[in-house]
Amino acid sequence: MTLPGSQRTFRGMTKYLISFPSEAMVLSEAEFQSAVVESHAVIEEAKAAGVYVFGGGIDETVDPVLVSVDGTVSAEIYPGGHLTGGFTVLELPTREDAVEWARKIAASCRCAQELREFMYDPAS
Repeated sequence: MTLPGSQRTFRGMTKYLISFPSEAMVLSEAEFQSAVVESHAVIEEAKAAGVYVFGGGIDETVDPVLVSVDGTVSAEIYPGGHLTGGFTVLELPTREDAVEWARKIAASCRCAQELREFMYDPAS
């Protein structure tokens, strides 16, 4: 959106992807249950703060497929394209805020998190 009387474009907040592959989470059953409770608490905190967009875990029991431009469905996916684990998308004002939320999620999940920034898209 362009602000009236100026050439400056207002982007608003940025969306960040915080994620981890399932193999990064090596926990005992008791540790896993604690991680579930603690990670859900962090998500509730993000919702209360108004920064939560969506998140969840990839259902690894359902095989991914590749859908081509003509609609053909294939079991062959892009090389290196196998996505596992969990993810959270947050909308935040700064990268520093994103790093802090990634730290909270890492602590609750007991594994390091990858942080990626979505490119700005005025249509989203």
